[in-house]
Amino acid sequence: MGIVTTKEMFEKAAKGGYAIGAFNVNNMEIIQGITEAAKEVNSPLILQVSAGARKYAKHNYLMHLIQAAVEDTDLPIAIHLDHGADFDICKKCIDGGFTSVMIDGSQHNFEDNIELTRKVVDYAHERGVVVEAELGKLAGVEDDVKVSAEDSSYTDPDQAVEFIQRTGCDSLAIAIGTSHGAYKFKGEPKLRYDILEKITSYVPGFPIVLHGASTVIPEFVAKCNQYGGNIPGAQGVPEDMLREAARRGVCKINIDTDLRLAMTSAIREMFVNNPGEFDPRKYLGAGRDAIKEMVKHKIVDVLGCNDKI
Repeated sequence: MGIVTTKEMFEKAAKGGYAIGAFNVNNMEIIQGITEAAKEVNSPLILQVSAGARKYAKHNYLMHLIQAAVEDTDLPIAIHLDHGADFDICKKCIDGGFTSVMIDGSQHNFEDNIELTRKVVDYAHERGVVVEAELGKLAGVEDDVKVSAEDSSYTDPDQAVEFIQRTGCDSLAIAIGTSHGAYKFKGEPKLRYDILEKITSYVPGFPIVLHGASTVIPEFVAKCNQYGGNIPGAQGVPEDMLREAARRGVCKINIDTDLRLAMTSAIREMFVNNPGEFDPRKYLGAGRDAIKEMVKHKIVDVLGCNDKI
């Protein structure tokens, strides 16, 4: 296998009614936990890097860590830029070996979003790299992406079709009710399947992406708080809703917050139960194991992309 684009992954997912997991990475232990989980359940994989993660870990370190994971697991792995804010960062990632980039022009008006996305698409496609774009605004916080509930907006299906046609993007992140980070829904969480169905009926087989799809599993929030945290209660997207979204044409589902909660709760538990521990291999190893179990759960029970290589 090796480092690949998402093109073949998404074609298979669209036909098979499942989604590929796109998991955010920041360091070696997170990469190891994710890829070891995917290897055990025979799943294709997208490792995605935010601008903040790229700044924290440095581009070259992440690329070499991911290459090591490919050699260790022999999985098909796509390297994806998550929420590229402008052409410059997309260009740097394309030139630096990423196989997929997201240009997030959702903060711009419709025409400016098209113009920016088209510019990235032209540069990427000349170099064999695929492009994800975004239309609509998700509420919540992720790195430098901050959108209030009042400023969020659903994706318009008619605009989505025009956007895809005019930009030539390879996949589209849409806003149907998910949210970034540990964002608390007002009332019961709800996904606008009607919007999703309209878009998929207008552009059959076109890869649709869901951002902000962590469930914010209550047991991990409680565990973090039990061992000295102060994470407010939050309600994410119920996993049965994500399974249904995958069956209805979503090909890529992003997961980050649930990984952070799993890792943090494991490390906090380690320190509470072993107050004299100061070996990073012990507490980071516990975090890595928690990431691994979380990713296996997501792949098998939510995404349905196990045994799809």
